[in-house]
Amino acid sequence: MASQSKDIPLYRDSTKTADERVYDLLSRMTLAEKAGQMFHGMILMGPDGTLAGPNPGFGIEGTHELLTEKLMTHFNIVGPITDPAVTAKWYNTLQEHAIKSTRLGIPITISTDPRNHFTDNVGTSFNASSMSQWPETLGFAALRDAKLVERFADIARQEYVAMGIRVALHPQIDLATEYRWSRINATFGEHAELSGELAQAYIRGFQGKEIGPTSVSTMTKHFPGGGAQLDGEDPHFVYGQEQVYPGNQIELHLKPFEMALEAGTRQIMPGCGMPIGTEWEEVGFGLNKDVITDLLRGRLGFDGLVCTDWGVLTDVTLLGQFMPARAWGCEHLSQLEKAKKVLDAGCDQFGGDTLPELVIKLVESGQIHETRLDQSVFRTLKEKFLLGLFDNPFVDLNSVGVVGCEEWKKEGQLAQRRAYTLLKNDDDILPLRHSDVDGKKVYIEGIDASVAKARGLTVTDSFEDADIALLRLKCPYDPKSGGFEAFFHSGSLEFGSDDRTRISTILGKVPTTIVDVYLDRPAVLTEIAPRASALAVSYGSSDDGFLDIIFGANGVAPEGKLPFDLPRSMEAVVKSRSDVPFDTENPLFRYGDGLSYTRRTAE
Repeated sequence: MASQSKDIPLYRDSTKTADERVYDLLSRMTLAEKAGQMFHGMILMGPDGTLAGPNPGFGIEGTHELLTEKLMTHFNIVGPITDPAVTAKWYNTLQEHAIKSTRLGIPITISTDPRNHFTDNVGTSFNASSMSQWPETLGFAALRDAKLVERFADIARQEYVAMGIRVALHPQIDLATEYRWSRINATFGEHAELSGELAQAYIRGFQGKEIGPTSVSTMTKHFPGGGAQLDGEDPHFVYGQEQVYPGNQIELHLKPFEMALEAGTRQIMPGCGMPIGTEWEEVGFGLNKDVITDLLRGRLGFDGLVCTDWGVLTDVTLLGQFMPARAWGCEHLSQLEKAKKVLDAGCDQFGGDTLPELVIKLVESGQIHETRLDQSVFRTLKEKFLLGLFDNPFVDLNSVGVVGCEEWKKEGQLAQRRAYTLLKNDDDILPLRHSDVDGKKVYIEGIDASVAKARGLTVTDSFEDADIALLRLKCPYDPKSGGFEAFFHSGSLEFGSDDRTRISTILGKVPTTIVDVYLDRPAVLTEIAPRASALAVSYGSSDDGFLDIIFGANGVAPEGKLPFDLPRSMEAVVKSRSDVPFDTENPLFRYGDGLSYTRRTAE
């Protein structure tokens, strides 16, 4: 297409349709410029909002090199956001550099992993820091409230947009059917229909009625559903590459994704896992034509952007741990051959990799036709046009004050409290009355003593002379040796022998024991539940949140229902089928269990 005038290229003309602008821009692009659009790398902020240099520890190249030499324009911002104003300043500096220092001035698209939750896994998400903080997505599943999910997503959207973040590398809508899996905390639980319903609300909140200049595009993951990992190990690691379907429940795991597609999710991320024992080729999903082209694009009709999970091409060392490229089933292939297989599978972007030279070489050697690149680059560029990045790439530094505003923080804190799930409450001991604790000695675990004392509790260091015990526990797991994998809590769901002995002794010695267990996975609580005076489970909350709940302070009470079964034993978990929901024998508590307070507040 010809330019509208000698001075202004058509792709800069906001009166033209997005398709017209993309076709014009594509016609002007070199092979190298196209290849750069097909890599979605990682980026860091420099000090005080400056552009960062190389960071070998994270394996991240300098910003200038990524923009001007590799001609990349899609980046996942890593690290905490402690000052939104500094982040917004950095974003504007980044955009200005990209626009002024490259031939076509293609604006940057910034993405992020989840940032608005109470989380322990900084390997897959970040603490909320200065932003509004909500429960993990499991907490939303416990509340079964689609309107609340949409409200959360709308608030997170506004916080993202204020700082220049325009792509959410979420929601994660895998089904929590393999209880040992380390990524369950970021799911909507075990029920396919509920997961799909909440995913639709999530997508509506981030994207709006239609994608536009105030939207955040959602990259829904991990297609075709990553919850059926063999033994619950994570596919980022060599020992977790196999995904299995002993119960033949592939269609059930697809259900939430079908519903997400109905809601209009703009992007999809296939998982790292490799299907075993199915009709699909036994290679990682990002390299799997059966899954991407035949299933996702063919049968399900998805024509949006598909970005691989991180690192299908590159070996990396993270936090001192070597991790080979996550191209399971294709380890024997060269980097060039892996790149070709990803493109042949039907993916548009390589997540976490920064190797556009491979795509250039594939075209120049005749292994991939440049028109194949045009298909993918069309999708990446159209997203930028629809998000309004070409017309207004900068953020208003005066608007960043909305991030973490008090109203939104209060909404997030209330949601954390409401999501609590009460499983036992002998003699309606909860909520505690002030008379229940006056003059009583309280033993605490997992609670900041200063927070407890601020509530007027008399804290004792010994449970031997305590009248009341307040225990905040975390779901057990098998610790890994270190490095990046240490952030992934997998393995046993039973407390170890030392912990069992300590907890059992406390439960036996202290007259009144109130236990809260943070569930990032479905813990085995068989030895705790019968002996605790009250048992609650939570999905991410502060010590103040816990104390509000047990005292019924500020009118709050637990409203959550279990988003999965709680197994009776690890033996039952091991015997269950990884892809089948509600498959452990005789569970201790069932999906949907959850009590209410018979009296709402303390005296």
